Amino acid sequence: MHSFQLRVYYEDTDLAGIVYYANYLKFIERARSEWVRSLGVDQAQLREKQGLVFAVRRVEADYLRPAVFDDLLTVQTSLSDHSGARLVLDQAVLRGAQPLFTARVTLVCLTAAGTPTRFPASLRAALAGQG
Repeated sequence: MHSFQLRVYYEDTDLAGIVYYANYLKFIERARSEWVRSLGVDQAQLREKQGLVFAVRRVEADYLRPAVFDDLLTVQTSLSDHSGARLVLDQAVLRGAQPLFTARVTLVCLTAAGTPTRFPASLRAALAGQG
């Protein structure tokens, strides 16, 4: 399991003073990027040299409790399932041990033309030890 910490800033909150619902998607995106980096995958080079990018195909999300300004949050990311062309990740945003938001995210790999393709061999190899 990969962990990523972040702090809630004023700009993350809405009129009620709680984290605006769409910002949880930003939080888990940052954590996914760091998870991929921890696997040794450089997404910028992957795009530049191979013309490949990762894209979210599906998100199933549950909002459990609100986060507020100045909360220190942890986003946990774990691999749930994968194939040559699809990754399914479970992500949770926690305040301490308390879950605030959970999501199951399906990722695919796209070519520069926007067509689906298999994940690069380097990522498939890195995933062999995950999950």
